Amino acid sequence: MLLAIDCGNTNTVFSIWDGKTFLCTLRTSTHHARTADAYFTWFSTLIQHYNIELDIQDVIISSTVPRVVFNLRVFADRFFGCRPLVVGKPECKLPVSPRVDRATQPGPDRLANAVGAFDRHGGNVIVVDFGTATNFDVVAEDGAYVGGVIAPGVNLSLEALSSGAAALPHVDISQPEKVIGTNTIGCIQSGVFWGYTGLIEGIINRVKAEYGKPMKVIGTGGLAPLFEKGDHLFDMIEDDLTMHGLTVINDYNKES
Repeated sequence: MLLAIDCGNTNTVFSIWDGKTFLCTLRTSTHHARTADAYFTWFSTLIQHYNIELDIQDVIISSTVPRVVFNLRVFADRFFGCRPLVVGKPECKLPVSPRVDRATQPGPDRLANAVGAFDRHGGNVIVVDFGTATNFDVVAEDGAYVGGVIAPGVNLSLEALSSGAAALPHVDISQPEKVIGTNTIGCIQSGVFWGYTGLIEGIINRVKAEYGKPMKVIGTGGLAPLFEKGDHLFDMIEDDLTMHGLTVINDYNKES
């Protein structure tokens, strides 16, 4: 079994892969001070709930928060007796090296997205990943990550709006019934939903025009299904794209 861990700025996701399917996916908030013992207590409690017989032989980590990697390494070593692969470190090889500016290190989650997208759909792909930031990852014809776009995440923008404007409440993002809001909450929901729909569509169109070849667009992350309801933004939505990319990277390193 493989334990794939994707640590983002807001949440950390643990998925157990048995070589054919993900047996379960667990999610916790990201906290740099969480110890290896605390990870194991939380993890083992949920595993008992799912009644899974663990036989973890490999661990791979993608983390955009460097400070948590040490405790995740200790977690893997102490409780599963293995040294984890960490995406972005020199010892973790990629099927195709990224082609970006010299001395630039793309985010590990973006590299995993590129690998996962290429494995499932081939090259010439845009991955739109909804997280703390909204990332647009461009995957070339040969599977290389070649750059992209980073925009503020939807929830981050909502938090900034409510904290920066005393009279405006925090609202949950949803598709409003009308574009023209007739109350404060409706106005905010419309501005965020249709504003981000326009942002996503506009960036996709500009990337396609600059790239100069037909491209598939894949949505991933928690809010992808919501924004697909507004306009047809994506050719497909894949919830497990990052995790799939981690399984491919792990297999590639075991074979090479």
